[in-house]
Amino acid sequence: MSKAQFSTKERILDAAETLFAQYGFGGTSLRQVTSQADVNIAAVNYHFGSKENLVNEVFRRRMDEMSAQRLSRLQAAVKTDPADLKGILAAFVEPPLAMAQDRHGGGAFIRVIARAYAEKNDSLRRFLSEQYGHVLREFGKAISACMPGLSKEELYWRLDFLAGALTYAMADFGMIKRPAGVSELEHRERAAKELIRFAAAGFKAGKIN
Repeated sequence: MSKAQFSTKERILDAAETLFAQYGFGGTSLRQVTSQADVNIAAVNYHFGSKENLVNEVFRRRMDEMSAQRLSRLQAAVKTDPADLKGILAAFVEPPLAMAQDRHGGGAFIRVIARAYAEKNDSLRRFLSEQYGHVLREFGKAISACMPGLSKEELYWRLDFLAGALTYAMADFGMIKRPAGVSELEHRERAAKELIRFAAAGFKAGKIN
């Protein structure tokens, strides 16, 4: 891919990510994307073919790398100590929080993820399940090995709750704000530490009668 092609494609993805974060997937038109990216509709069709593919590529651009980091860290954690639940949870939690801190669009992408939770978009959910469902399954296997008393249903309930809490922490609009004098990195590290401790207690909780 030439430098010019790369630049055009990235401008389209940047514009789409920003607009999807602000207006949602249904509320953003390709005309808005082309206007913000300063390209014509032919460029969008050339690089993506359709709005659905553009939505998918906005996710793929960031989630491919994040998923690879998660799986690499999970493999290392399990190799070091397969019974270390907190180490496994850190592999799940810390890469997304680092992405949220990324000044090059990370914050906008977090809002895009929130849109994916909030909007009913069956095509997008199917794409995310097909492309990244294996990541959740790998973590499920590792956590199950640590918590053999959990049923599969209990395990996946708790994984869903963890994913929701992580999204909330990434958005950084909760009760805890970054204190004055504390760097963004320190704040994110504290958030990861607290979330991992919270999640570990949740996975270790007894059965519900």
